[in-house]
Parts: sequence; C-alpha cells; structure tokens
Amino acid sequence: MSNIHVTTSINGDPVEFVCAPDEPLLDVLRNRLGLTGVKEGCGTGDCGACSVLVDGRLVCSCLVLGVEAEGAEISTVEGMAEAETLHPLQQAFIDHAALQCGVCTPGILVAAKALLAKNPDPTDEEVRFWLAGNLCRCTGYDKIVRAVQDAAAQMRSA
Repeated sequence: MSNIHVTTSINGDPVEFVCAPDEPLLDVLRNRLGLTGVKEGCGTGDCGACSVLVDGRLVCSCLVLGVEAEGAEISTVEGMAEAETLHPLQQAFIDHAALQCGVCTPGILVAAKALLAKNPDPTDEEVRFWLAGNLCRCTGYDKIVRAVQDAAAQMRSA
C-alpha cells in the first residue's frame, strides 16, 4: 500500500500530511501531527476519548481514516482555547473539578462544545444524552453536567 497525501484544515490552520490508506485519523493526529490531546481509550468507538469534529460533526477519530480528512475542517481540543484564554467549557471543568485522570476530558470537551453549538440552553437530560458516548471512569457525571451547564450559561450571557 502506498501512502496518500492529504490536505485539510485542523483548528483553523491548513495542514498537509501523508498517511497509509488504512491509518486511523486518531493515529494521524497524535503520531504525525503531535495533537496529543486526542486520546485513545478503546480503539473501537465505544469510549469517546478520541472525539473530534469533522466538518462540524462529532466523530470518534479511531473510526475515521486519516485519508477521509481530505478537504475537511477538523477541530480538536487543542483548538478550543484562544491564546492564553481558556474556552468557557475548559474553565468550567476546572472550576467544577469535573476531571480527574484526564483521559476522557478532551473528548468530553469537544462533545460538549458541539452540543452547545447546536443547543446553547440544554437541559441536564440533554447534556447527559449528548455525552452518553463519552465514558468517564473517574469522576462520575454530575460534576461534568454542572460544568457544561455553567459554561452554557456563561456563553449565553456573553
């Protein structure tokens, strides 16, 4: 198998890379591009640790091939903060102690950002439903839901 040249955009920046046709986007992001915020939890799309946005759609990057990024806009947790200013979700996770080991946190943050882009005023049930594909083994989900709700409120008032 010969490698394939891919041109894409990641976190707003134009990016080019070469990858094998069967190489997961997760491996491209982590190993070829150094975006280690994307975590591998299961490799089967069950845990959500590798969640990224591809053209605004929430996906598990372990289930998407790197070649499928051709011409797409990819958003990862590394693109959430603006310079030294954390995204409201990131700050709320800190304020509410909604993280422990941190393996699931990047995927949950990306998923929560996608939720708030679609629904800026979700109910607790809607937050839980939206984040159901992201497994956390450390914190439980109450602090995570509170953090998402707090960030949503801050973002609505901004």
